[in-house]
Amino acid sequence: KNRSRRPFEDLAFVRSSPGLVNSDWGPISGGLYARHFQRWLHYFPRASIHVVSGENLIRDPAAELCKVQEFLGLRRVITERHFFFNVTKGFPCLVKREKTGKPHCLGSSKGRSHPPVTQATYNTLRDFYRPFNFKFYKMVGQNFRW
Repeated sequence: KNRSRRPFEDLAFVRSSPGLVNSDWGPISGGLYARHFQRWLHYFPRASIHVVSGENLIRDPAAELCKVQEFLGLRRVITERHFFFNVTKGFPCLVKREKTGKPHCLGSSKGRSHPPVTQATYNTLRDFYRPFNFKFYKMVGQNFRW
């Protein structure tokens, strides 16, 4: 969000050890879903948690929200007609807000471009996240193929 920041690699990796991922940095630690999910399981039974696929939510929001409605035991109210694809943002938005009748998209921090990263950085981060992702897939019973 802040263009005056240091380069992505300076923040994502520990300076004294090239290639060592800085798992204390918020954008990195936020992606450690298995750790977060494990904490939630300490307070909530697994059967009371529904995991939404962000990729599916973007690709087919009505279908993904149908799963949410079913999980909650609600009748299907939200359908395809409630969404339109916002070309500027690059993802679906609600056709109208319930109270104002105006279209609604997620905030300005969503749909923004991301800083470019080298293939080496991408590969290092993919390798770093792989064991955490597999643990998360096992915990939720779904492979998101990240």
